[in-house]
Amino acid sequence: MSAAAQDLRISLVQGDTRWHDPAGNRAHYAALLAPLVGTTDLVVLPETFTSGFSNAAISQAEDMHGPTVAWIVEQAVKLGAAVTGSVQLREGDAVYNRLLFATPDGVLQQYDKRHLFRYGGEHERYAAGRERLSVEWKGWRINPQVCYDLRFPVFCRNRFDVERAGHLDFDLQIFVANWPSARAYAWKTLLRARAIENLCFVAAVNRVGVDGNDLHYAGDSAVIDYLGQPQVEVREVEQVVTTTLSGQALAAHRARFPAMLDADRFELDPPPRAG
Repeated sequence: MSAAAQDLRISLVQGDTRWHDPAGNRAHYAALLAPLVGTTDLVVLPETFTSGFSNAAISQAEDMHGPTVAWIVEQAVKLGAAVTGSVQLREGDAVYNRLLFATPDGVLQQYDKRHLFRYGGEHERYAAGRERLSVEWKGWRINPQVCYDLRFPVFCRNRFDVERAGHLDFDLQIFVANWPSARAYAWKTLLRARAIENLCFVAAVNRVGVDGNDLHYAGDSAVIDYLGQPQVEVREVEQVVTTTLSGQALAAHRARFPAMLDADRFELDPPPRAG
């Protein structure tokens, strides 16, 4: 019941993002990515990796013709791998927390964070996205989401026979985040829940360090398998780790435990307006 027939190598880049320093962050993350050439298929960066999670960074927001979009495409080409992460990007009068998914063939796809973090005032400064994204890469169907989206299981739900006839919507769900350590238990618990209920792998990358708002981040980046078991967990240190996801093992689990055949059908409504 899986369309993922081959293995997928995935690299988690758990970095200490510099505060409001896009050029410095591009240089810093480029150095972390450089050793990955030829060793991975997919590289995952944290949320807002050029600035940190800051409402004030809206003034620095680039557009789709700016240096960060060019940088992530360049990194994908250099590495021979897909590269993903989110940044603040301006489109018209609105600024989005936009996840970019670049592949080495020069194709760039995007997802605008749907659930804006009201507790931190994100909804007052940024515009909300509307549509979920599914990406095809290396025989895998991938659903990337951003931080606070993790708390909304309906939007995260893996549906059967909807986006793909006879298959689940996706095989791998990605979360990029700036998730403070004060809520680390929720982070770790919800990642496991999403993997179990969605019969998929979950890969999640959080930052480390202390940001300009004096918030502490413990990392806890991880790859969780379809049983909710951690395949990789990264503790509180800047680190890049690579692991391999087994398409055969995922397919075997779905055939053995086809819970998606008993799932309730539903449709996703437009998001509520922010503000």
